[in-house]
Amino acid sequence: MVQVGETLPEATLLRMGEKGPEPVALSSLTAGKKVVIFGLPGAYTGTCTTAHVPSFVRNMDALKDKGVDHVVCVSVNDPFVMGAWGESTGASAAGIEMLGDADCSLTEALGLRFDAPPAGLIARSKRYALMAEDGVVKVFQAEENPGVCDMSGGEAMVEAI
Repeated sequence: MVQVGETLPEATLLRMGEKGPEPVALSSLTAGKKVVIFGLPGAYTGTCTTAHVPSFVRNMDALKDKGVDHVVCVSVNDPFVMGAWGESTGASAAGIEMLGDADCSLTEALGLRFDAPPAGLIARSKRYALMAEDGVVKVFQAEENPGVCDMSGGEAMVEAI
């Protein structure tokens, strides 16, 4: 699992652009910037929709006040789903970048993949939040249970930085 002091791996994520899916190099978001990334098991799932995303929407001003340049939500979903979910939750309007890790490559490189076959979740992300400066992890908070959003929520990140 990723640790404080490590450099984020290179990865290409996907977002919905005006003309469809667009690749986004993680390094392009993090180079020379202070970035919060939060990962979660899946778009439109219970805790992700009712607790995790709203916690960051509520705390966008506080994060900006702490010098955060970008807030990014990552899930092992396609960019179409992430774009629609960002619209339906208000995350996109709040300025949160909703990026799909469609092939699970970033999630696996971070050591945060999990599987829950009974729930139909295969190759998904554990619930976490991190803050990186210039691509180096300065804060990392992961949940033990994917159905809980305490340490990885927006309020906890504001406190940590």
